[in-house]
Amino acid sequence: MTDRPLRVAVAGLGFGEKVHLIALADCPATEPVALWHPRPERLEQASRSSGLPGFSDFETLLADPAVEAVVIATPPGPRFALARAALEAGKHLLLEKPVALDAEQVEELQRQALQRGLTVAVDFEYRAVPLFQQLHQLLERGELGDAWLVKLDWLMSSRADASRPFNWYSQAAKGGGVLGALGTHAFDLLHWLVGPSRSLRAQLSTAIGERPLPDGSGSAAVDAEDIALIQMELQAAGGIVPAQVSLASVSRQGRGCWIELYGSAATLVLGSSNQADYVHGFQLWCAPAGEPLRPVPADPLLAFPRTWEDGRIAPVRRLIEQWAAAIREGRPMVPGLAEAAASQRCCDRAREGGGAIAG
Repeated sequence: MTDRPLRVAVAGLGFGEKVHLIALADCPATEPVALWHPRPERLEQASRSSGLPGFSDFETLLADPAVEAVVIATPPGPRFALARAALEAGKHLLLEKPVALDAEQVEELQRQALQRGLTVAVDFEYRAVPLFQQLHQLLERGELGDAWLVKLDWLMSSRADASRPFNWYSQAAKGGGVLGALGTHAFDLLHWLVGPSRSLRAQLSTAIGERPLPDGSGSAAVDAEDIALIQMELQAAGGIVPAQVSLASVSRQGRGCWIELYGSAATLVLGSSNQADYVHGFQLWCAPAGEPLRPVPADPLLAFPRTWEDGRIAPVRRLIEQWAAAIREGRPMVPGLAEAAASQRCCDRAREGGGAIAG
């Protein structure tokens, strides 16, 4: 690549249109050049709004020489096949998570990307949120001491309304459920902040067992979990660390996302009760041994240069810039498929009930 912007197509017009398209347009290192969606009427609407050409045939999009890279922000079900086709066409990728329906599919994409020398990013956007980066720095500096216990609660109400219609999120075979939505992020955060997973045990349940069909013709059974309680062992520098993870998408008045780390030298807590925006609202606290928790001032060097009302855009914009730089410099992207595979192995093992996790 030269210094000109990376020309990127966006596949999927939910999160893709609301977040990725805005972030790509704002980043000087990237230029959105095309859209893809399987439904022509939805595609026409987005093309008219954005002024970008639209494709309803994915192979035709990939054959367009103007497209150098693709953001795939579809529902999880078709993501693997689309990503594999894009890699075979020589396109760099930015993938939403879960990248695929199981770890074997993620590993196949990883092999293809390595063989073709292509750079693949995965949208673990919490790694790009300033206070999460600041927590990571505190841990890297040894502020916690030896890690003794980690607790992660992510209790949201996004699916608590039983009248919310049945869709792919309700179906395990299509990548639905709280593990794909929140667990993939949670596992990646624990791996990044503490260390890789060695084993886990899980209890999954579905609180809302049926949902109305969108056309009003009746209801359908939900088989994707909306609650996951997980006990884990993480491999930290000082040894094995126990971790407790509670995930729910049906917790009315849930406490939001909270990470608590207890160690020999301090306690660190990062959390937000904001249910409307899962990036805005976080605060960080630290308590050295024997002292009360006190707020940690935000590091201005880590602040976003620009923010949007939708808190998801700024961290995605930061990851997009890192992805474009990795492509330009011909190096792997972190977070990428290696991180996605590690997270997906935890999801797979949780659905099996538990067991050891191969690295």
